[in-house]
This record gives sequence, C-alpha cells and structure tokens, in this order.
Amino acid sequence: MAYESYVLVCGGTACCSGGADKIVEAFANELEAAGLKQKVQVVTTGCLGFCEQGPIVKILPQGTFYVQVKAEDVKEIVAEHLVKGRVVQRLCYDPEQAKKLVAEANIPFYQKQYRIVLRNCGVIDPEKIEDYIARDGYKAIEKVLFEMTPEQVVEEMLKSGLRGRGGAGFPTGMKWKFAQQQPKGQKYMVCNADEGDPGAYMDRSTLEGDPHSILEAMTIAGYAIGASKGFIYIRAEYPLAIHRLEVAIAQAHELGLLGDDILGSGFSFDIELRFGAGAFVCGEETALLKPRPPFPAVKGLWGCPTVINNVETLANIPVIINKGADWFSKIGTATTKGTKVFALTGKVNNSGLIEVPMGTTLREIIFDIGGGIRGGHQFKAAQTGGPSGGIIPPQFLDTPIDYESLAKIGSIMGSGGLIVMDETDCVVDIAKFYLDFTVDESCGKCAPCRIGGRKLLNYLKKITDGRGTEQDIKDMEAICDAMNKASLCGLGQTASNPVRSTLRYFMDEYMEHIKDKKCRSGKCSKLIQYKIDPAKCKGCTMCARKCPAGAISGTVGAISGTVKNPHVIDQAKCIKCGACEATCKFGAISHG
Repeated sequence: MAYESYVLVCGGTACCSGGADKIVEAFANELEAAGLKQKVQVVTTGCLGFCEQGPIVKILPQGTFYVQVKAEDVKEIVAEHLVKGRVVQRLCYDPEQAKKLVAEANIPFYQKQYRIVLRNCGVIDPEKIEDYIARDGYKAIEKVLFEMTPEQVVEEMLKSGLRGRGGAGFPTGMKWKFAQQQPKGQKYMVCNADEGDPGAYMDRSTLEGDPHSILEAMTIAGYAIGASKGFIYIRAEYPLAIHRLEVAIAQAHELGLLGDDILGSGFSFDIELRFGAGAFVCGEETALLKPRPPFPAVKGLWGCPTVINNVETLANIPVIINKGADWFSKIGTATTKGTKVFALTGKVNNSGLIEVPMGTTLREIIFDIGGGIRGGHQFKAAQTGGPSGGIIPPQFLDTPIDYESLAKIGSIMGSGGLIVMDETDCVVDIAKFYLDFTVDESCGKCAPCRIGGRKLLNYLKKITDGRGTEQDIKDMEAICDAMNKASLCGLGQTASNPVRSTLRYFMDEYMEHIKDKKCRSGKCSKLIQYKIDPAKCKGCTMCARKCPAGAISGTVGAISGTVKNPHVIDQAKCIKCGACEATCKFGAISHG
C-alpha cells in the first residue's frame, strides 16, 4: 500500500519514558477519526538522537520535525498538518523560526552530524525486517557470501581503516585476520553490548533502532573468520534492546538469513543472546572472555579463537561492504577513519545521541551541536571515555576527536560517553565520583586495582573533607602510576585517568582544597562556609530557629543573635546543611 504521508514517532527508551506509546495510540485514533488511516502510516522508530527535545515526531515527506510532543498535541497535528497542510509552529524546535527550522537538516543539532552507525535509527521500524531490507539491509551479506572470499572480506576491513569503537581502537581487520589465520575448527564471534558507563547509551540506542545491522555484521564476521556461532552479551537492564534483538533474530531465521545454509550458500551461522551479570567490569574484554595473553583471536571463549567487537564497530560493517573501503577511509582523519557516536550529556543545552566524523573538535560538538553551556555558565571541562576517561580542560577545546589526539591530552575515546561540566562543578569531587564508581565495580582480583583504587578514593575523600596535605598529591600520583602499569585488566589500568588528568590540569583547585580549605564551586560541603551579611540581616531569628546543629549536638545551635539585630554563624558548630540559606527571605545568608 502506498501512503501519502508517514508519521515517525521516536520509540527509543527516552521517548518511550516520555509517553511515545500514548502518542502512537493517539495518532491511530485521530487518523481513524479523520479518515486518513489509508493515507498516513504511523511508524515507531528507534532513537532520533535529540533526546533533550523528546518525545519527537517527524512527518514525511516534508521532513517536519516536532519536539516535546504530548499525546494531547496529536489532534492538532492531524487536523492542521495532515489535513490542512499547515505546520504546527508551536511544536517546532524554534517556533519563532519555524519556517527555517521546520526540517531536521536545518536544526543546528544535526547540521554537523554524519550518520553511518545511526543511519537507520529514527528512520525504520526496528521490529520490521522489511524496513531494514528496503534500506539495503542484508545486501552486504549476500555480496560477501556469493562474491567474496573470507580473505577478501578481511582485506576490505583492513583497507577501510576501521578501528574498534569500544576501547583502545585496535584495527578491526587485524583482529579478524588473526582469528582467520587460526586452524579450522570451532571459532566464535562475540558482540559486546555491555555498556555500563555513567551517561552512556550509544550501543543501547543502536540496538533499539537498528538490530538487524548488528546481526548482519556478525554474520559477515563469522564468514570472514570461519565461525559458525555468535553471541551478543547485552546488559539485562536493556529490556527494549533485548526485545528488539529477539524479534530481529526470529525474523532473520524465518527468511533464511540466520541458521543453517544461509541463502543457500552453504555457510551456517547462528546467534544467541547472553545477558549481563550486572557488573561494569563484566563488559571488559578479559573479564568477558579470558585474561591475556594470548589474545582472544588466538585463544578466547572456551579456549577457541574468538573475535569480539562492540555494537558501534559492528554497525559500520554492512556499510563498508556495500559502499567500499575506499569510501569509508575518506571519512575521518589520517589515523582514525569513519565517524564516532557520542552520548552528549551534562551541562550542555542540547543533550542527546550524536554521530560526527572523526576529527570533529570538542568545540564543535559542545557549542555547535550541543548549543553551548546551559544557563549561560562557563565551560569548565569535558570528559570522554566514561569512568576510565580523562577530564579535558578549556585549552583543548579545539582538539580533534581521534584516538591519538585524545591520548596526547590524557584522555581516551572509550565507548563514547561525553560529559560536559561548567564552573559550578568541582573537579576533585568529579574525580571522587568516578573513583567511587570504579572501586565499587572492581572485581578485586588484582591488588593494584583493588587496593590502589580504594587508596585513591580515600585520599580524594580526605581532600574534599578539608583534611588533605600536599604529600597526599605525591602519594596519589605514585598510586596512579602503579595502577596503570600493574593492573590485570583495562578497568584497573585506566581507573586512575580522572585523577591523573585533574592533577595535571587542575592542580590549583586541588591546592585550594588543601591549603585554603576552600571549594570554589561549593560542591564539597565540608569546605563550605555560610556567612550572614549584617547589612541585610533583619534579625528575624528564622535562621536560628531552623538551624539543626543544636538538636544534633544537644547544645545551642550554630546561629546566635537577638531579635531585630544581625545574627552570626559559629563556624565550629555549623554542620553545612544549608538550612539557614534556604530559610532566609532577605538574601542575607550566602556560602562560599
């Protein structure tokens, strides 16, 4: 059936939590009432990326982009847009410039993006294999099985320059070649879909929006290395992604695209889902398979040669096969080809899922795509690479995103979390947050990580409590070095990166905490001092009555003074709770 219009409703996790299912239901009801059911098709897609503005509705063929849509808005969209052909300006990204910004391509958030990995997310219904096939889906596996040898497939990957998107950026083709060169026998292909970084949701969104691309890529990899079995290790906390993968696997089996004798080629390959064990470290390669050496491509899962790639790496494979390695290698930088997907979060105006060519600068991502810092604040730092990444200061805003450039400034690409901070954030507190996370997530098997991480965390707590010394800094630097060199796996080796990078670029802030007993952002509560401005204090006594310090200590509170006279705060008794500042109606109390 040919439709006149298509209504695409974002069905990613974020928009689903915002009521996407109710929006879809409302469209079905309103289209029925308007007599448009045979002319307009409603499609639930994967993530459209602009999570800050969700739920999102996109209408084709015009490409009209509606943001922050609610179920109650649907009646107006149907009556005005689909019946009368008039844009509902109030639901556009910028109502004042609705005519200019009505289409996705004209919205600044999308203008510097280039979608390869996310090419189908927000475009197709991820639960319909026909939608995937209509956009060249499974064309690559057909080409590989009937036109290419396994050696040619590996050569194409090497030529493309694709590097692993999950960690250190090891060349994908080289990893495949190592496994291919092993003697024939049982081999495995593993997709690592365990994504536990705070603020990261790149792989989840890819699986939710385009599950068949991962199945096709794994099958291609299986053919290239001689594997007949694949596993997707996915977080159990990703129910929507799991559901869509299960649907996709069943559909691929039904059409002969998975299982025995795929497309009559004589090649057999099947895929199973394995659910995460609940810990962040379980997604680290050596924890997931086995310690190195030898590398998994030589001896991996159950002692057999195994290739492990993450979701983003695999999502590139069908496109490279279809369009060619030469096409792919022209995108990006000299050492890092293709694009990178980031979950852009933190103190930025336009948070969301983005994909940019390698070589795009942090400044372009944060200020052009991200729309700058929220609330008119100043940019302070950005962190790439999740808990294992470095914290990047303003002087490196023009650093291009690629593996080597980030490594030079003490950070890593990682899986793609990008968290933006402003001047209200304390870098010592941020480092403490990430150390607390990695200490909790450490498996505890090796002493450098188990003991070193805990010692670092204790030093950071000591400094944020106002008890730090300059010797603590020297001790922390030595521990960071030991953890990096001696830990058994990638978690321990990189866990100290937030500390190393903040010591490198924000030493003055550490010294403020240690020498001046001051936290400039006011985040370290034990270093805060609440003060009363006598010129503004009316002597109403409300602050003294609300102060809980007396009840806690069993004596008088921290605030003293008489009616209609300025009050004062006894810093020795103050418990830094902020109740006085919240209570004062005259703005007489401040902290710093």
